[in-house]
Amino acid sequence: MPATRPGRVGMFGIGLAAYWPQFPGLKERLEGYQREVEARLAAMGAEVVSVGLVDTAPAAAKAGERLAASTLDLLICYVGTYATSSQVLPIVQHAHVPVLVLNLQPSPALDYETIDTGEWLANCSTCCVPEISNAFARARVQFRVVSGSLRDDPAAWGEIEEWVKAAAVRRSLRTSRIGFLG
Repeated sequence: MPATRPGRVGMFGIGLAAYWPQFPGLKERLEGYQREVEARLAAMGAEVVSVGLVDTAPAAAKAGERLAASTLDLLICYVGTYATSSQVLPIVQHAHVPVLVLNLQPSPALDYETIDTGEWLANCSTCCVPEISNAFARARVQFRVVSGSLRDDPAAWGEIEEWVKAAAVRRSLRTSRIGFLG
């Protein structure tokens, strides 16, 4: 039997374009977090197809079209900060593959006595996961959420690795030629 082929994993991050002029450096910081996720997925053996950080509904429509044309095995949404479901739903509705939502906090804890809004937004991955989950449920999109830490979280990253392995199996089975004699 031939070796398992790498799974093709579509990847996009989400944020809200209205934040960028208000909080200088926030977008770049979130894009850095997303590059960390993409590098870890690639190190797990995934063929990563990234459309970057999606921050408007029109960008979501374009990203959905691009990812749909990529013959994906798995679609991963990295929740960088708050975003509306209109920036996520068009992408997953185009993809027609299993969806994994990553709710990975970059900081282990925040000092709420001294934190400002920009720092809170840079650590706000969990704030829109319920909205996204409800939109997916209403649209009948099958999905799973992995919650944990961006770094130093073997349980969360172990779960993500299982999804990457499953994507590889999906690709291998989908592209295999199986003969039957009998």
